[in-house]
Parts: sequence; C-alpha cells; structure tokens
Amino acid sequence: MDSGLLYRKLAGEILRKKININKRENIKKFLKKINSVSLLSNKNLRSQKISKMSSEIAQIREIRIFVNSNQRKIVKENIKKYKGFVIDGRDIGSVVFKNASIKLYIETNPKIRAKRRHKELIDSGEKSIYSDVLKEIKLRDYKDKNRKYSPLVIPKNSRVIHNSRRISITNNLVKNLILRHMESNNEIG
Repeated sequence: MDSGLLYRKLAGEILRKKININKRENIKKFLKKINSVSLLSNKNLRSQKISKMSSEIAQIREIRIFVNSNQRKIVKENIKKYKGFVIDGRDIGSVVFKNASIKLYIETNPKIRAKRRHKELIDSGEKSIYSDVLKEIKLRDYKDKNRKYSPLVIPKNSRVIHNSRRISITNNLVKNLILRHMESNNEIG
C-alpha cells in the first residue's frame, strides 16, 4: 500500500474541484463526502502539479487523519486474507502502524532521488528541469521533517536502508531482512 498514492488521489480531486485548501471548513466538507480512497494507481497522479498539491495537503491535520484511518481500515478488513502487508509512507512506522513487526526507513541521497524523479517525469512526457526537481525534493523533505502533525522521523526499532545504489541491491537486502525476520519468528513453514 502506497500512502503517497492516497495523498495524490486526494490532491487530484482537490485540484479538479478547485477546493481552497487554506480554509479548513472546505477540507472538512470535502473529506465528509469521501468514504474511502481507491488504491488503484493512475499515471496522471504522478504529474508535477499533483505532486506539489500532495505535499501541501500532507501538512493538513484533517487530511493526515483521513489517510491514516483509511490505511488502518484497509489492513483491518484484509488482515485474515493476507499473511502481511507492505506499506510505504513517511509516517507509517512512527504513527500509522507503530507496532509493525518490521519497520524499514529507506534513505536515498536527494540528488539521486531527483535524478530518478526527473527521468520519471521526462518518460511520462512532462517537461522537467533537474535543478527544479532537486529543489522541490529538498523543500518537501524539509517540510515533512518540520511539519506539526506526523513529522518525518526514523521510527523506533526500524532498520535504516540506504537506497542510493541499484534497486536490485535494495530489493535483495529487504527480501533477506524479511526472510530472517520470518525465520526468527517461525513464520516460514
């Protein structure tokens, strides 16, 4: 589950409906009309415009509460169906699922993240300038680390993984961590 996707979906709707996010009453009315948010992805949600709005609405307490409760609801409704969940987000291990059995804090150099994001935008047909992408990533990190509600922190009992190399190296590292965890808890049969 990608919590960023949930924020992007809300951001897309807010942009489409031209909701003024500076007025809390507008946000509250908007959220009351939504029961849940679909987890299905959409390429249009990766646009720079939606990314900027996602970052802005992630600062709003009511939005964070809505997204976090949706994630908890999805897990609760599906806990018997699946052996476990992989949930990606900037406050998953510190706020949303504090008691997760495995917590990973993935860290990547901002220049590498900007290079990856710049390529993603170019590949999707958007115009993109690397220096602007890097500046936006650094600003988002600063805002997320300093926001009032659910700031970005390294969660207690988490493993820090440096993801500045090839994705295959990171995937193998994560896979091995999960397998070792399952073996130590006798979850592999």
